[in-house]
Amino acid sequence: MATDPYILQLSELADIARTLGHAHRLLLLDHIAQGERSVERLAELTQLSVANTSQHLQHLRRGGFVESRRDGKRVLYRLGGGPIEAILAALRGYAAHGQAEIRELIADPRNGEHTAISRDELLELLRSGAVTLLDVRPAEEYALGHLPGALNVPTGELAERLAELPPGQEVVAYCRGPYCILSKTAEKLLTDNGFQVRRLVAGFPDWKAAGLAVEV
Repeated sequence: MATDPYILQLSELADIARTLGHAHRLLLLDHIAQGERSVERLAELTQLSVANTSQHLQHLRRGGFVESRRDGKRVLYRLGGGPIEAILAALRGYAAHGQAEIRELIADPRNGEHTAISRDELLELLRSGAVTLLDVRPAEEYALGHLPGALNVPTGELAERLAELPPGQEVVAYCRGPYCILSKTAEKLLTDNGFQVRRLVAGFPDWKAAGLAVEV
């Protein structure tokens, strides 16, 4: 008896869910989405052993979520083909319903969704040159790739480095994606210090996936 094609499709979806069904694999994908990294560096970032990291990466590679290449003695990993950033964003969006910290920030009238800006709106502002683009991710992620012309001030350093921002110019902050807490925290801090600030809805991985220009 032939197997129902719909059952086969659901079986493939279940295989995908099993591949992603581990916190360490999702964490690895989150780091790889910021830029190509070696197994050793990924092990440091995730605080896993190199052997454990390699094992998880092999699962992700078999599922098509990552690709690898050799650079001398190092093996470097990057995201595979397909809408992987969209899958990760959807998972974060679902999880965000239960995160009280994010709900509190969104509910703050000084940090409301009216301050969000789309990619198209940002592109228009960048053409006019009337905006400071602020990347609040860690410096390592910024070095792997960032939006053109962006200034890097990690959120944890922002309070001490406000003087580096051009006075009187609107600031657009961004980080890893729509549910990344870094840009929301930066937006609130800047607003409290008198800056006119908006937050890019899409983070760097989404920008890159859209085929827009990046700097390294």
